[in-house]
Formats: sequence, structure tokens, C-alpha cells
Amino acid sequence: MKEIGTRAISGALYIILLLSSLFSQNALVILFFVFGIICLQEFKKLIGLKSYLADVIFVVLYLGFSFWSIYGPPNSGFSEAIQILEVITLFVQLLLIKDLFSEKTIPLFESKRYILTTFYLTSSFIFLILIGNFKGEYTPLYVLGAFVLIWVNDTFAYLVGKNFGKQKLFSSISPKKTVEGFLGGLFFSCVASFFIAKFTGSLNFTSWLILSIIVSVFGTLGDLIESKFKRQAGVKDSGTIMPGHGGLFDRLDSIIFAAPPIYLFLRIISYVS
Repeated sequence: MKEIGTRAISGALYIILLLSSLFSQNALVILFFVFGIICLQEFKKLIGLKSYLADVIFVVLYLGFSFWSIYGPPNSGFSEAIQILEVITLFVQLLLIKDLFSEKTIPLFESKRYILTTFYLTSSFIFLILIGNFKGEYTPLYVLGAFVLIWVNDTFAYLVGKNFGKQKLFSSISPKKTVEGFLGGLFFSCVASFFIAKFTGSLNFTSWLILSIIVSVFGTLGDLIESKFKRQAGVKDSGTIMPGHGGLFDRLDSIIFAAPPIYLFLRIISYVS
């Protein structure tokens, strides 16, 4: 009972901190910067990377793209730089998905560790910021909607899986995840997309419905990939910063992996419209 209370308090503080930062774009940039640095330290420990070069790369890229996104002049090459970052990030994500299904381990050679820290973690935090600014003006409802879909998916995947789950989704990596749980999370995320579209007025229902599917699929993949990293490292959690939850990376692994595909979809519908 005490553990449930501790978990609820730390989870509530995390949500309050995130929601309060949405009122200011600068506050959100600062919060995700802090979150990113913490997640990077936890991830470096998982993959056995002790160098500070990954930290330098994170600071330079994150602050550079964030500042460029908010204060940069139009037609300054920003769009092209984002497209290049998006392509490389999605390519690295495809490699991680391939390794998830076809490799006993995720290759962690020294030369590849910086690719992972840069285009798996750092770039994802950049896209989290860009999601709220993809039309050239700060719209926090897109960030809020993405997190709500992640929370709904994770919550109902757990509840449905715990009560009705029988068929294992990926038993070799995460024995507790079930197909029924995944489908339950997907279903309720789709339901939540209707209410997000209705009450925010930011995008139409069809767009939020597609986003809910993207969030559920890529969020689940992100969780499984992080679980595989932890299994290789021989640890249960990525850290201890959130009592009852583990590390911050454990809480953000889904949205980290889903952020680049979310941003890509938002850019596509902005071009179409």
C-alpha cells in the first residue's frame, strides 16, 4: 500500500510539472532540457558510455534547434535541417526495431553508441519541442494531446493486460506485456482521440485518430526497445529518480520513440492542408 502511495505521489508531481510548463514555450524548453539530460545519464549508464561527448552533443543540438525554432528567421534553412534530422532519426529507429525482432542483442559497439545517444535520444527531445511549434507558432495542445494519448495507452494496456491478458506480446523481452493489453491500449487511445479532437479544436478527429494509432504502436515499440536495453544491462529500472516508477527514462521511453513519427505526421498534414 505504501508503494502504491509513493508511486502515485511521484507520478502526480511529474504530471503537474509537465502540465504547468505547457503555459510557456520557454518553460517547456527548459523542462525538456532537464528531462533530456537526466534521461541521457540513465541511458549512458545502460549502454556503458562514460564519455561526456554525448552530453555536449545533446546541449548543442537541443538548444540550437530549440532556439532556431522559436527565434530563427524564416527561410533560414531550418526546415531543411529538420528534414535531415528526421530522416536520420527514423532510419536509426528502423534499425532499433529490426534489432528488436531479429537480434538477440542490440549492437552496442563504441562507434554506434554516439549514434544511439544522438539520433535515438537527443533528436527525440528536439522533436518533442518541435511538435508544439510545427506551424511556426507555439501550440501546446499538440504536446498535451500526445502525452494524454501515451498516458491513456499505457494505463489501459496495463489494466486490460493484467485482467484479460493471455497471449504474450514479446515474452523474451517483456514477459508482462500481452497482445490483449496492447489492443486494449490502442482501443482506448482511439477513444481518447475523439475527446481530444472535440475539446481542443486543434486537429480534426481523423488526424487525432491516426495520431493515437501512431502513439500506441511506436510508444509500445519504444517501451520494448528500452526494456531490451535494460535486459542487456541486467537492470530492472533505468534509474531511481522517480520513487515507485524507477528512472525518468522509464517514464518517457514511449513518448521519446513516438515523437519523431508524430512530428512527421503533423508535417505531412500541414503540407496537405
